[in-house]
Amino acid sequence: MATLTPRDETDLVEIVREARDRRAPIEIVGRGTRRALGRPVEAPTRVDLSEMTGITLYEPSELVLTARAGTSLSEIAGTLALSNQEMAFEPIDHSALFGHTAGAGTIGGLVGVGAAGPRRLKVGSARDHLLGFRGVNGFGDAFKSGGRVMKNVTGFDLSKLVTGSFGTLTVLTEVTLKVLPRAETEETVAILGLDDRAGLALLREASGSPQEVSSVAHLPAGLAGPFGDVAATLFRLEGPAVSVASREADLVARWRGRGAIEILGEDASRALWASLREAAPIAGGESQVWRISVAPSAGAAAVEAIRTSGVPIVGHFWDWAGGEVWMAVEPAADAAAAVVRRAVEAIGGHATLIRAAEAVRAGVAPFHPQPAALAALTARVKRAFDPDGLFNPGRMVEGV
Repeated sequence: MATLTPRDETDLVEIVREARDRRAPIEIVGRGTRRALGRPVEAPTRVDLSEMTGITLYEPSELVLTARAGTSLSEIAGTLALSNQEMAFEPIDHSALFGHTAGAGTIGGLVGVGAAGPRRLKVGSARDHLLGFRGVNGFGDAFKSGGRVMKNVTGFDLSKLVTGSFGTLTVLTEVTLKVLPRAETEETVAILGLDDRAGLALLREASGSPQEVSSVAHLPAGLAGPFGDVAATLFRLEGPAVSVASREADLVARWRGRGAIEILGEDASRALWASLREAAPIAGGESQVWRISVAPSAGAAAVEAIRTSGVPIVGHFWDWAGGEVWMAVEPAADAAAAVVRRAVEAIGGHATLIRAAEAVRAGVAPFHPQPAALAALTARVKRAFDPDGLFNPGRMVEGV
């Protein structure tokens, strides 16, 4: 496979126009840390954006940052930390699942994948923090969308479309994100020993409580972690120290009869939620990994239905108050996709195959198949941005 490395947007425009003239598809990568997400791309040429780097604007007082697409997440996180700020949606960089160094991925890849971590229930997803972007479409035209502030949008909000499109709509060259101050401190309240249904019910109860928990997760018994093999129902509290202490006392008083309680201080709490964000508790070994989205009230039923159907589950845990299930299963040629999706669809959810060998991802749709009407709309959007199907063909849907 030939690799082209543009130095700037002008170079990229020339590359895309030449590819269009030749009707030659291209694979778009930043540093390649997420190439194993989705189907293998069907293209003879790779466009490597790793030289298009640098933070071009950062105004801490305005809570806004602009960076070229190839800029590493570690550089951006380090810059934000100097002003005690962060990307509040806690982007997942998939380092534990794919074995690369944390922070090695790029900001363009982050937007392309659009994956948010445990705090999503409180602050929203990646698309909610993307203020604007620059990119090159399939016509070979450079264009800009959005700006530097959040505002009501008339017409299409293109930021919502490109986030999570896995590079199939446009080649991002620059992104502008809303950033937020980092919490002064945090703690985690862990209720130990609850079974899964009781733990998940408590998550849902806490998510609407006045104690303003920012993240809620449940680790089942037998999943080795900071609490050993004991089940742990987790509640993160963030903010000023006096507020965190007060809310912690309220939770402890409210739930002291539910089970043993353990409090994790700031450092241990941050490490725990970083681990959950990257699905580290189930990332070891050669297992295939699914990410399942359901209504929080259906979280336990999803796992039970999959297990009852005979799928050999290696490990799992719940985030987002039970609405997100990370699940590792024994490797299989079909990744048990039909069984997993049938069980999940029956309760109104969807399932994404996050990790599997390339041969498996080539034969099994990693992304949950869309209903016919939505698939037709997706195809029309694709044609509007990339009429000749140049960008990352096959990454999300076979042959597209």
